Amino acid sequence: MFLSYRFLATGNSFVSLHLEFLLGVSIIFQIVRQTCDLIWQRLRVAVMPEPKAGDWIRIAEGFYVAAQFPNCTGALDGKHISVKRLPHSGSQYYNYKQYFAVVLMALADSTYKFIIVDIGAYGSTEDARIFSTSRMGERLQDNQFALPKARLLPGSAGPPAAFVIVADEGFALTPRVMRPFPRRNLVDHKHMFNYWLSRACRYVECALGILSHKWRILLSSLQMASENATLVIQACVILHNFVRIHDAHSKVD
Repeated sequence: MFLSYRFLATGNSFVSLHLEFLLGVSIIFQIVRQTCDLIWQRLRVAVMPEPKAGDWIRIAEGFYVAAQFPNCTGALDGKHISVKRLPHSGSQYYNYKQYFAVVLMALADSTYKFIIVDIGAYGSTEDARIFSTSRMGERLQDNQFALPKARLLPGSAGPPAAFVIVADEGFALTPRVMRPFPRRNLVDHKHMFNYWLSRACRYVECALGILSHKWRILLSSLQMASENATLVIQACVILHNFVRIHDAHSKVD
């Protein structure tokens, strides 16, 4: 386990770990792969369970206290994780930043914990399409996540407003996804709306930043097949939530 945690936390290569632990590179790879799979299988339900109706209410209250944005059940964004060029993959993984990547699509709460993630989409695909075709996006649009019924906004006489997730300009506007107004020719009230929405969106951006700087393997290029890269990213997400839960009062990220 220590070997796997060192790999995830430092980003050291398998060759570097081979020299440090005096184990074969292939053995180290198998240890890391199996450990990452076990972390996902054994801890996912404990640290990233599927939210129920009461959980969505708690998340929305957290966003209202932290960002003054009501009826928000999560902040959505994607992060590109660099991977090696895979054989016969063409340009599928080649992203607009000009490197090969898989995408971590994440929904986070106001305590920087991940609520739901989707991992492994091609780096060449835009965020809106990744989300709309992911199981997370399909279930959200079909209202299979037991989101609460619409309720009045604070200080409002009506009508009731739906619970939504917030996202940046890279995502499409839907009944369940709230994005900012286009930036050109904004009137004052639309500019103010964009400001408050961006305050809510920053929580997922911060969560992804904390994730990659705590588990520094995500800052390097993953030299492995896409399915193994997915296992590594899954393990990092679970360990991130585990640390946030058990070290919630820490002021250092």
